[in-house]
Amino acid sequence: MAEPDEKSPLVARRSSSEDEEELTGCAASAACDPRRTLHRFLVLWLICFLSFGSYFCYDNPAALQSQIKKDMHVNTGTFMTLYAWYSWPNVVLCFFGGFLLDRVFGIRLGTIIFSLFVLAGQCVFAVGAQLNLFWLMEAGRFVFGIGGESLAVAQNTYAVTWFRGKELNMVFGLQLSFSRVGSTVNMNVMSPVYQWISTYVGEGYTTLGYALWVGAGTCLLSLFCGLLLGYYDKRAARILKRDAGKTGEVIRITDVKDFPATFWLITVICVAYYVAVFPFIGLGLVFFEEKFDLNPTSANAVNSLVYIISAGASPVLGFIVDKTGKNVFWVILAILVTLACHMMLAFTFWNPYIAMSIMGVSYSLLACALWPIVAFIIPENQLGTAYGFMQSIQNLGLAVISIVAGSIVDKKGYLLLEVFFLAWLCLALIAGVLLYLIDAVRGGALNMSTWERDAQEEAEEKAKAAQDERVRFKPRSAFALRNRFYSRIGAKLPDHFDIHTSSFFRRGVTQ
Repeated sequence: MAEPDEKSPLVARRSSSEDEEELTGCAASAACDPRRTLHRFLVLWLICFLSFGSYFCYDNPAALQSQIKKDMHVNTGTFMTLYAWYSWPNVVLCFFGGFLLDRVFGIRLGTIIFSLFVLAGQCVFAVGAQLNLFWLMEAGRFVFGIGGESLAVAQNTYAVTWFRGKELNMVFGLQLSFSRVGSTVNMNVMSPVYQWISTYVGEGYTTLGYALWVGAGTCLLSLFCGLLLGYYDKRAARILKRDAGKTGEVIRITDVKDFPATFWLITVICVAYYVAVFPFIGLGLVFFEEKFDLNPTSANAVNSLVYIISAGASPVLGFIVDKTGKNVFWVILAILVTLACHMMLAFTFWNPYIAMSIMGVSYSLLACALWPIVAFIIPENQLGTAYGFMQSIQNLGLAVISIVAGSIVDKKGYLLLEVFFLAWLCLALIAGVLLYLIDAVRGGALNMSTWERDAQEEAEEKAKAAQDERVRFKPRSAFALRNRFYSRIGAKLPDHFDIHTSSFFRRGVTQ
């Protein structure tokens, strides 16, 4: 046995590759090894399908608006409570979903539990339709809402765990696009499915129930993906010797009092903009049928354009915003374009494909530009609280405005509903302009271009390095030099000497 070199450490340090489990045979192939790109991208497909069912079923009411109102004998206001009941639990769960995944269930078990909530909620929703019990349908949407938003948090956590530092931005863009595909498929499939079932069963609440079971099938697919993800993540954790993923969210309600005015303006924009988009899509089917004389299939196709465009545009627009910066400018532009689209739909009879296609682009642009601004103004240790609070207020706004929008349609019609949405967009525009002005007064940090932000960060790093260098080579006082000399030669310091006394001498107080 060779003698160890005298300069080698007594205890050898093991590399991370030595800690990892060695694989052989099929397990070491590119498709099965979690260290290989191919395996990670196979897992990515499971991550994308994890939320497919929840996004597909979220807009089941929008795709079947006419059928639900006719078969269940409800007005528009009552119909819109199906969206309100989804949002109510998320007013609270947005704060605690990450905590439950991190501290209570763990990411793997938590994903399965929330997937089961989504599946159970859709099943109750379908059973309520088959039994002609609208209150049971509302209860199903409530249960569905408990799992829906938290499942999205779990999906993001898996993405970060598997792709941190490796194509993560692309993965988030692909996730968003795939989610919109689920919404688009729902809009274009559910009405034909209802018509096909009605040829065998006849129209009525029984047919509606059978159609909603199709949505339950997509939720079952998502649950299966959750189970597979849990298995592969546990296997990867064993092989790579890593812990299960965590959301990283830290929620402290008391942090809210320290948030600046710009954060509250961003929250106003978030609520005022999204309440003019999602409730409109929820009511869009009948609007396009009545105003533009479209058949149900064409009306659903138009109504789904926002999601179709978003699926393709989100990664591209995200890349553009990343490269250019100017987030506040893009936010204001997105609000203005959406405002123009609603005005076209309200006051003209132009082909609705035009307005809805443009709205899909502006909707994607706002999402890409608005949410990252929070990270510019809120410290990292408070981001969990900030995003949780924004989502909570957003869900509260969606719950209330959904009910109000339905009541407006029942009492005043769709024209006044569009005026109502225009008022909310005007509020978002005012908040956006105020955000721009306040930011400009404070130096324009939020609306910097990417080049300006990079230059500022580089200058700050250089200034910090120079400051550290000055501190490092700061001349010592005569007292400090004398004390250092005594310490070197082993002289005993007086008993009354301590660090506080030395600070007085450095300040010249006792000289």
